Amino acid sequence: MSEFIDYGNSDFESVKNSKFVDKSGLLNVLNSNIDTEDRFMCISRPRRFGKSVAAKMAYAYYDRFSDSRKLFDDLEISKSPDYEKHLNKYPTIFIDWNRFAAIKKSDIVTVAQKKIVADLKKSYPFLKEENILFDALTEINETTGDRFIMIIDEWDMLVRDEDKSICDQYVNFLRSMFKANSANKIFLLVYMTGILPIIKYETQSAMNNFREQSVINPGPTAKYYGFTKEEVKTLCEKYNMDLEQMEHAYDGYIVGDERSMFNPNSVMLSIYNRNYNSYWAKSASYTFIEPYIHIDENNVKPKIEKLLNGEEITIEVTSFRNDFRHIESYDDVFTLLVHLGYLSYNPETNGVMIPNTEVAGEFRITLSKTGWGWISKAMANSLTLVEKTISLDSQYVANSFDDCRPDASSFININSEAAMAVAIRFAYYAAIKDYKIFHELPTGKGFADMVFVPVNKPHRPAIVVELKYDKTAKGAIEQIKRKDYPKSLKGFSRRIILVGINYNTKESKHEVEMEVIEGN
Repeated sequence: MSEFIDYGNSDFESVKNSKFVDKSGLLNVLNSNIDTEDRFMCISRPRRFGKSVAAKMAYAYYDRFSDSRKLFDDLEISKSPDYEKHLNKYPTIFIDWNRFAAIKKSDIVTVAQKKIVADLKKSYPFLKEENILFDALTEINETTGDRFIMIIDEWDMLVRDEDKSICDQYVNFLRSMFKANSANKIFLLVYMTGILPIIKYETQSAMNNFREQSVINPGPTAKYYGFTKEEVKTLCEKYNMDLEQMEHAYDGYIVGDERSMFNPNSVMLSIYNRNYNSYWAKSASYTFIEPYIHIDENNVKPKIEKLLNGEEITIEVTSFRNDFRHIESYDDVFTLLVHLGYLSYNPETNGVMIPNTEVAGEFRITLSKTGWGWISKAMANSLTLVEKTISLDSQYVANSFDDCRPDASSFININSEAAMAVAIRFAYYAAIKDYKIFHELPTGKGFADMVFVPVNKPHRPAIVVELKYDKTAKGAIEQIKRKDYPKSLKGFSRRIILVGINYNTKESKHEVEMEVIEGN
């Protein structure tokens, strides 16, 4: 059985039989580039954003060996005037570099070419025993006139390797395939997908004949990777899931003109498991972040503090060289995190921010292990702190604030009262899983310091926090009541917890008072 050409449409058939969201409009974009100057395409998006599904779909649509009409006749692409023109018309090669992951990396390029050529020989028996894939394709083209569509998934697997010699060997292979003068004669379309855009040498793309469409510059493919809000709304209605909780957990990406994009893998797993848990760790890990946040640390630390407080920071994305080896500044760090999906990029402001609570939780896990003093300690303990607050354990809460008090080595260069507010925000960071957190929220007759509103979970109490400095925690509670801060929270939860916190500078201690009132 063939592995790379003429092997049928069963991969996409399995996808179609699942909870499929129609992204076949992407095929119109690909079709428009066939046999044009734009035929070489590289699409990069974060992990689990539907790249492999799209690649399987494209293979099933173009593959001459398949009869895919039943798979596409009810999809958006079937309404296109070019639908029939390209359906199952071309010899199509599909290379997924993950298939070669078990091979020694220094041998992958050589071994992969041999395997693909051997597979081509099954469909073209006259083919000589070639070791060079491009030579084999040239021979086929000269003998039969066949021209190919090539689909490459995980194109950047070797580019992400830290060994420069492996990366260079691989890039030279791609150059020899697609930059030769005869490449236009052999290929009707080359469609590559991966996490990273094409690597730069100095400031130039290693393959400048490719049209690149990344999460930063997505072009016409913006809506085809990730789920739009309308698509998720339809899924929620069909499978009886809560849209607000989906948005809270998995929304927040901006991709070109698409202002509300969801992580599709997490949405699908949420529907499958009937919950709104974090699935990010299954497609990524804090180990991707941890090495990079220590680069240009004096600039990275304060910017991460702002990100964790829900702020947007401005970065310059053009200096990033699209690999993991040349990361020299905070701009490179945050641009990499955009491509990995840890941050969302706003093209209108050149700003980045943490997109949703799922990813925010991954930052919490990462920072709890970085050794960043009180921040690490606060992040590590924040889950327990939230539960202890709900159970009204005021002594535990006070002791936790004492433990995570910013020290003299803190990078936060602000006055002590403001430092107290920042520290307590970090201490309660884990609450983002179940709450929308507001700072200085206008409510009642003033502004509450912190308000926690449960996300469609009436069994979780709402929480109002008031901070005092060299006064009393009881006075903080009295202020909450006097200014009627809880008024606007009634209806969100059956219980509202009032938390008054005072920091006594003479004793270097926090004092905490708590009360519960009815929310409905």
